[in-house]
Parts: sequence; structure tokens; C-alpha cells
Amino acid sequence: MSRESASKIERLRCLAMYLDSDPFLTDEDLAQIFNVSVQTIRLDRAVLKIPEHRQRLKNVAMGMGAPLRTLSGGEIVGELLDLDVGRNGTSILDVTPEMTLSKIRVLRGHHLFAQANSLAVAVINAEAALTGIARVSFKQPVYCGEKVLAKAVIKSNKGNKYMVKVVSYVKGEVVFQAKFIVFAIAEEVPQ
Repeated sequence: MSRESASKIERLRCLAMYLDSDPFLTDEDLAQIFNVSVQTIRLDRAVLKIPEHRQRLKNVAMGMGAPLRTLSGGEIVGELLDLDVGRNGTSILDVTPEMTLSKIRVLRGHHLFAQANSLAVAVINAEAALTGIARVSFKQPVYCGEKVLAKAVIKSNKGNKYMVKVVSYVKGEVVFQAKFIVFAIAEEVPQ
């Protein structure tokens, strides 16, 4: 096997993995990641039978799962893409100039936290839930115009206590990680 075909096979494998983890990557993003032309990415997608960006977005939107229980739609930070209540969820946040530090155009950390926290609460199968503990790690800066894809997974639960892990990505790179302890609570509010 030639070196070129071995590198193409590896690129195809990596391309499939990148798009599986972040279907919102454009051909231009992928060309930059793999240091190849946009046309090469399009040919690779054709070989793998992966649809173009617009169709991938439609496919993700059509896969929207169960309705929210713990939050109303307006309480989610970012756009909810997928939700399997009691298991996992995915959201995307478009970074606008208003969300960034004015001098360096870097996303303010509380937006990343808010996206992750609201997603962690949304995956809980309860009428109401609150975050009790959060352990967060900011890995890389996020810039104006980028899209942050957050994925939440319930790792464990005992009674009304859930451990939820959230990892946020930009162009396939981890930018934020968090572990939340979320508590399901009674819906009634004491008078």
C-alpha cells in the first residue's frame, strides 16, 4: 500500500469521526483541520456517503427527541438539538459579538458554563432540578463567530442525585468540560 493511500484511508477514518462527533463542521472547517482543499473534503464525503452540511443539519434537527421536563425552552442557553431525557442531550451555541470580550473577541466563560449547566439540568428526568455542585475546566478560548457544540451524558444517579458530564467542542476540539451534580426536586414551592 502506498503512503498516499494509507494517508487517505486515515483521513477518511478521521473525517468520519470528526463529523460523527460534530455534524456542524463545514467543508471549509474540515479542509482547514486536515490541511487539504475543500474539493478533497467533498470527494472524501462522497466516498463515505456523508451528506453535505445543510443536509446534516436537517438530519440532526429531525432527530430531536423527548420534550423538556425540567426547563422551559427559553431557559436553555443555546439551541437544543437532541434530547433523550434521562440519558443525554446536545445543544449548539452561536457566539455573537455581544457574548465576547470587546478587545479580544473571546467568548466570556459564563456563556460556556450557562450552556453546559442548562443542558445538564435539561437531561434530568424530573419535573424540576437544580445544580448542586459544578466542577468545570476551560480548555481553549472560543472566538466570535464560532459555534459551540455541547454534549451532556448522565453518568450515574442515586435517588434524586445525578452526575452529569458535559463536554463542549468547537470544530471538533474540546473547549470546555464539566461535571455537574444535579438534584431532582419536588415541583411544589413552599408557601
